[in-house]
Amino acid sequence: MDAHSEKILAQLIRETRIAVLSTLRDEEPLSSLVAFAPLEDFSAFYIHTNRLAQHTIDMKKKRQVSLLIAEADDGRADPQTLARVSIRGSAEMLENGAPGYTPVKELYLARFPEAAQTVQLDDFNFWRIKPKGGRYVLGLAKAYNITIETLQKVSERS
Repeated sequence: MDAHSEKILAQLIRETRIAVLSTLRDEEPLSSLVAFAPLEDFSAFYIHTNRLAQHTIDMKKKRQVSLLIAEADDGRADPQTLARVSIRGSAEMLENGAPGYTPVKELYLARFPEAAQTVQLDDFNFWRIKPKGGRYVLGLAKAYNITIETLQKVSERS
């Protein structure tokens, strides 16, 4: 992957605030829109979900998930040239008060200050999504397989 493509991927992850979370529900895919906050080195992505949400129930049963982060549609003639990255990984719930909980809460609230209300509620939890790999697409003949090492390298781009 060239330096320009790496820079676009880093910007996409840093500047996009919502993603499509895909889980498995009764062995079938289910997709939901979620707000996310990445760690600075892109080694983990955090979401904050209600315990009654279908995707939360699904993650408790099967940890395999996918996050799709996509550039907003800007009306261009060929929307298939919009940047997007699909990240496969595993989800793990963080218990309130568990080691590392406070920094995650601060990271999330820095990105989403309006979430201060739901962070206080007992029926919401943070989930860490640890990437295993994925696919980054910029358009025709600009598609790349990515690894956790790729994400960490790209995180150094500004």
